[in-house]
Amino acid sequence: MNNVKTAVLLALMTALLMVIGQFVGGRGGLITMFVVSMGINFFSYWNSDKVVLSMYDAKQISEANNPNLYHMVQRLAKKGGLPMPKVYIINSQVPNAFATGRNPEHAAVAVTTGIMDLLTDDEIEGVLGHELTHVKHRDTLISTIAAGMAGVISMVANMLQFFAIFGRSDDREEGANPIAMIATIILAPLAAALIQMAISRSREYLADEGGAYMSGKPLALASALAKIEHYSKYGTLPQVSTSQAEATAHMFIINPLGSLRSFSASLFSTHPRTMDRIARLKELAQRMR
Repeated sequence: MNNVKTAVLLALMTALLMVIGQFVGGRGGLITMFVVSMGINFFSYWNSDKVVLSMYDAKQISEANNPNLYHMVQRLAKKGGLPMPKVYIINSQVPNAFATGRNPEHAAVAVTTGIMDLLTDDEIEGVLGHELTHVKHRDTLISTIAAGMAGVISMVANMLQFFAIFGRSDDREEGANPIAMIATIILAPLAAALIQMAISRSREYLADEGGAYMSGKPLALASALAKIEHYSKYGTLPQVSTSQAEATAHMFIINPLGSLRSFSASLFSTHPRTMDRIARLKELAQRMR
């Protein structure tokens, strides 16, 4: 059901992009926006893993130099019926983790040094199970596509704002409908953001459930989420700007900008409230007994 919901939300995002294109440039604009959205999807499919790993200066580990972490991932991947992903560590005391890659055959899992220091082995396994579930469901690809299309929608809305202020050289005598233009400038980015955030939240709930089953430790994952959220309030991951962190926030198990985003309404959050996630995991633990 969540997969159907995600497909519907992505279709809505694409439709919104095409409607804006038609408003800006008629039939030609609609076709242009369709081509742009396909280009975004193609680029995201092939490059999302390389971009984010480089952005956070993640270092790949091996069985030889970090056997404990490597074997944890190996056991969970085997249990989940997944090929062994590449495993990375980010040098940061802020505890967090993410998965990336266009498909299970080209996946990577990254954790910070902070998460390794903070969590118990059971809690780390719960976190890794969550991330490997993202890999299994191809959630990184889905979220990256949604984020890319939302970015283009915002860019087009900014262009419309420019046209509204300075006018367009090709305007006909009757001109553009000012009410429709203002509505598009304001509502299009808002709608795109709402859809993007809804997709992200729905995938997080699924990854929590999958991680609980894969690790067999739902309460350990719940405990890990509580710890990660607590410490994420006191720092953000290094090496990246706020805008870059915002663009990749949906990938992490807990929003890395949690301390900066505390004022955000739940509708605009990349993640469900941690207390809600913990409550679901506790209910799941009861059912798994």
